[in-house]
Amino acid sequence: MPESTYAVIRCGGKQYRVEEGTTLLVDRMTGDEGGTVELEPLLYAGGKDTLFEGSDLGRVKVQAKIVGHERGPKLRVFKFKPKRGYKRTTGHRSELTRIEVTGISVGRGASKKQAEGSEDGA
Repeated sequence: MPESTYAVIRCGGKQYRVEEGTTLLVDRMTGDEGGTVELEPLLYAGGKDTLFEGSDLGRVKVQAKIVGHERGPKLRVFKFKPKRGYKRTTGHRSELTRIEVTGISVGRGASKKQAEGSEDGA
């Protein structure tokens, strides 16, 4: 069974594990429908490579396409105190964006450790 390539990204203060073709519902993002956005990777795993240090993550690019802007379900918040006649109803409805991950790629740049090692030998 071949190992899949995936990344863990940060979007809207939350973390998601994504692969190419994954569709996510995240907090509202700026951008038009059909536009592309670049997401911030926290970890990359593909085959035998696993990158999670800041210097190595600079080479990882996770791109996504904005499929559409949506609104979440309406939530009701009800406060009640018995024997006091206190009742309050409020609500909340989240603004969301549906995105589809179109590509996860790793650039060819050298990591800091490799660059430092080559400078010492010169």
